[in-house]
Amino acid sequence: MANDGKDLSMVHDWKSSHVREFFAILGLSEEPLGMSYVDEEPRDGISPKHGKLPTVETEARGEVDWSALHETFACVLGVIWRARKRRSVAYFDREHFGCLGGAFYLGFLKPQLEAIAHLVSTGIPNRIQGERYLESPQVTRDFFSMIDPRPAPARFCQFKPISLFDADENPELVTFFARAETIAGLNQLATFVTNDFEAVKSPFGSGCCSIVTWPLRYLSQGKLKAVVGGWDPSDRKFMKADEITFTVPLEMFVIMVDRWKESFLTTSTWEVVRKRIDRSRRAWGEEEIA
Repeated sequence: MANDGKDLSMVHDWKSSHVREFFAILGLSEEPLGMSYVDEEPRDGISPKHGKLPTVETEARGEVDWSALHETFACVLGVIWRARKRRSVAYFDREHFGCLGGAFYLGFLKPQLEAIAHLVSTGIPNRIQGERYLESPQVTRDFFSMIDPRPAPARFCQFKPISLFDADENPELVTFFARAETIAGLNQLATFVTNDFEAVKSPFGSGCCSIVTWPLRYLSQGKLKAVVGGWDPSDRKFMKADEITFTVPLEMFVIMVDRWKESFLTTSTWEVVRKRIDRSRRAWGEEEIA
């Protein structure tokens, strides 16, 4: 990984013209979201309804109120979708988790409930309709054990547009929501700035797993990896048509902003792609971010 000796711990001005120029060359119609864990509840944000988080112990005793969980259900990507439309903050904690999958992947619940192992796979006759994303409950349990989400390091997990971060705070991860042409630029740039020919990964997981759990897992292994996601069919209704996610750790984002002008993004090849991005934006009635 090459960083030319730059001090990547420096705090960037997220509203700077340097950052905005990077967004412009990618043809973004929306700022990427930064993710961080904080102890203070975000103001003017959107979160799921209050709910009681069950545990494997309460599940084993038959004490889980499944009807109450259904009433307070909210997909993490759904809450983020609402916040994206308002250009606001989406946030979660142990009392406002939305769904058990999200609670697990964001680090508020571990181990995962047995019922969810069945939900993701074959289901339970006359009780739970299986999603059939994995072939069996045992394979699902194996995945939960392998992915092993990091426990939440602070009370709240928040997602907000990068420019809403103050000068004295940094996100851990940065997620782009975009269509294929823009993602193509980010994909190639990830390798350009790291010299890692496997800099981009696209592993199995839910939407929130792809934008939080997998990127943090790679970081915990000392690997600077970008993660492409948005493949979960259950989450597609909370994303724009043809949209996918591209999540990078802060260090990679900073290097991208610093070095993109050395890359293919300044060539005539990218100019052709930019024209396609412009046509796509016009077709969907979207404006480039100011």
